[in-house]
Amino acid sequence: MTEKTLEAVVLAKRPDGSIAPDVFATVERPWPAIKEGEVLTRTLFASVDPYMRGILNEGRTYREGLAVGDMIPGETVGQVIQSKHPAFRGGEIVSGAFGWATVLATPGDRLVRVPDDVPPSTYLGVLGMPGTTAYSGMKDIGQPKAGETVVVSAASGPVGATAGQIARRAGARVIGIAGGVKKCAWVTEIAGFDGCINHHENLDEQLDALCPDGVDVYYENVGGAVGQAVIRRLRNHARVPICGLVADYNDRDYSGLAHAPTISAAMLLFRRARIEGFIVGDRPERFAEWRALATPWVQEGSLVYKEQIVKGLDQAPLALAGQLSGQNFGKLLVQVADGPTNHA
Repeated sequence: MTEKTLEAVVLAKRPDGSIAPDVFATVERPWPAIKEGEVLTRTLFASVDPYMRGILNEGRTYREGLAVGDMIPGETVGQVIQSKHPAFRGGEIVSGAFGWATVLATPGDRLVRVPDDVPPSTYLGVLGMPGTTAYSGMKDIGQPKAGETVVVSAASGPVGATAGQIARRAGARVIGIAGGVKKCAWVTEIAGFDGCINHHENLDEQLDALCPDGVDVYYENVGGAVGQAVIRRLRNHARVPICGLVADYNDRDYSGLAHAPTISAAMLLFRRARIEGFIVGDRPERFAEWRALATPWVQEGSLVYKEQIVKGLDQAPLALAGQLSGQNFGKLLVQVADGPTNHA
């Protein structure tokens, strides 16, 4: 009998600034033998997320970096091939297995079943980590209120688009920031924001025009010049959840600290502002909360989302490089294998 093999994407060498093709390698490995309590899945979709850039470096940001030769730990949605866990059976669609690979073995207690009445890909996007990140940042830190002005960077991305829609449901006036006319049009016409700023053109002028009285809540995904411009306009008692600083992730000297928006102690005092970084994994209870709240909104179409899907596991590194340079539009996914896009 021929041994079954899988494909996996691993870190081949440390990047030096922007990601080059030789940073990654696709390798062939035998299928893992699962133990009691584990589940073997065939990967249908793999997630591509900005945080992956940080773990390619040596050292630590908010989690340990990868060693050369390690598999890239992207989240997946997959179909159960074999189960030695009582909660799962063959053929079911599950989320929670991590790794850019065609087949994965995972402890069953890390998995959740994807319900039949939502597209499986949503468990990597609007109903997954990005959506939960938006919810946690707004619920725990941003706390938007009716009549306030909320600004969201990377507003056409899966976190930003969801964060803005949550703020609108709270009655806030929401202004997005995105890269380009097409993205801004989607943010206002489809996601329902009250306005959108194209950060490639006259950022300060547009902020002055759309936020003349300042900003009450700034949901920070980007950092860099965008973050600097918005933070200068904070109002008294403003709140700033910081969940990403993607503008600087490719910097050779990126440490997670040196390139954050400049925030003075005097500004925090005078504005009585709250600025807090957070990692969604620190609040695991928010995942179930968010899915219970948001699943009906997705089903009825009142919570909108956009996906960009590329095909083939070998395309995942190029997809990540493009995402870090702003080329993606919506939640970026790699379709690894043919399977149901909606198995209702």
